[in-house]
Amino acid sequence: MTISTKRRTFLTGSLASMALTVAPLVTHAEGKDKFDWSKTYDVIVVGSGGAGLSAAVAAAQNKASTVVIEKMDIIGGNTRITGGAFNAVDPVEQEKKGIKDSVELHAEQTLKAGDYRGNPELVKEFTKRAPEALQWLKDCGVVFLPGVYQVYGGLHPRAHSSNKPFGLGYIEALENKCKELNVPILLNTKVVRLIREGNLTGRVIGVEVLTKRGKTQFLRAVKGIVIASGGFSANPQARALHDPRLYDLPTTNHKGATGDLISPAQDIGAEVVGMDYIQLLPGGATTGRFIGMVSPVESVIFVNKNGDRFVAEDNRRDVIADAILGSPTKVVFGIRDADGYAAMNKGATKAFNGAFEIGDAVKADTLDELAAKLQIPAENLKKAVDTYNKAVDEKKDPFGRNPKMLIHKIEKGPFYAGRLTMAAHHTMGGLAINPRAQVMDRHGKPIPGLYAAGEVTGGVHGTNRVGGNAVAEIFTIGKIAGENASKD
Repeated sequence: MTISTKRRTFLTGSLASMALTVAPLVTHAEGKDKFDWSKTYDVIVVGSGGAGLSAAVAAAQNKASTVVIEKMDIIGGNTRITGGAFNAVDPVEQEKKGIKDSVELHAEQTLKAGDYRGNPELVKEFTKRAPEALQWLKDCGVVFLPGVYQVYGGLHPRAHSSNKPFGLGYIEALENKCKELNVPILLNTKVVRLIREGNLTGRVIGVEVLTKRGKTQFLRAVKGIVIASGGFSANPQARALHDPRLYDLPTTNHKGATGDLISPAQDIGAEVVGMDYIQLLPGGATTGRFIGMVSPVESVIFVNKNGDRFVAEDNRRDVIADAILGSPTKVVFGIRDADGYAAMNKGATKAFNGAFEIGDAVKADTLDELAAKLQIPAENLKKAVDTYNKAVDEKKDPFGRNPKMLIHKIEKGPFYAGRLTMAAHHTMGGLAINPRAQVMDRHGKPIPGLYAAGEVTGGVHGTNRVGGNAVAEIFTIGKIAGENASKD
């Protein structure tokens, strides 16, 4: 089974009616004088997650009057609940650990992991400018912990984390920057239509919004609009339209990740790519939500209900997803010792600790006790741990784990386990963009005045997203989108 499926969807009829929310199709020339514009800005940003706030701050730093429109009653989107790992080449921190890296290697690993279905020029721009975005975030007030690590599915130790749990360190710093730059954030305001000068022609000049009081307003953008409204992992109907197997799965995403702006963008001519590339992530078996446990990779192993290891934990995310879905009951257990628990970042630790109440997190003084609580054979669990510890000594793993990830034995109590199952985590397809973050039309041309960044876009990750690349991408390309929109 391949989770990031490469087939073309053939569904029609009733299922098609359950697709992404569709705004009214524009069938006539609009023109900027056809509307009673409530307000006019240089740049309008739709979405207040990491991509949207980055775009807004970057645009405002270029002296563009900017507004952020957010349909939810709180800012942050998925970034607020992300694990927070930010992949970027960092010679200073990496050299301290003897890690060799380059933006070229980062690009090659990203393209290869996505089966070379990502846009090479877009991927190269992302990896080249990720270190710049990392420094820019620091300048905006984000405090990063020292050091780098390899996040789950990350393929290389280049991940950075902020000093606050989840993505709060990013969101709070950029929110403060928006206040400093006088960028308003309109909550409970939903964009229902993108307005273009003509029918599939001309510039994108504004948006139609629905306020929390149910009032329709038209907001004009003089220079550009940035769509940063997120993906559709929390939209079962849309997921099933592109991959019918995923309808009943839980999701790690916040409830607003429903892909609302993809169809309206298509209505005015935007192209989409890779819509059936949908990534799954191990979440808590009860809710599917993120419970930490899986990162850093160097200090965790996975076992199934028989207590046996079954996969190299540092493998591609789609490979691990296939292995977990192919295991008995589709529920597996991540195992850590005391030092491995201490190695989790603040966000992962907070999420894991919160899972004790529902039984998805388990702690025990011995492996025998842990096995009893998990209801798996103790002898098999101890054998799996012993075999793994031997692999650490010999730097040779029977499942093919990279020797660089064979550095931490599981031997110090207390021991911890997370009950894990697969959940819809990331939609890697979306609006087609170029390296300037311009949205492309169906003829491969940029749509004037329209930009996009973050999970609403496609073309960076291909069929499979490298762990730690999404957080880096939203800030890197979000910043690019804001900069270019402000100059349009």
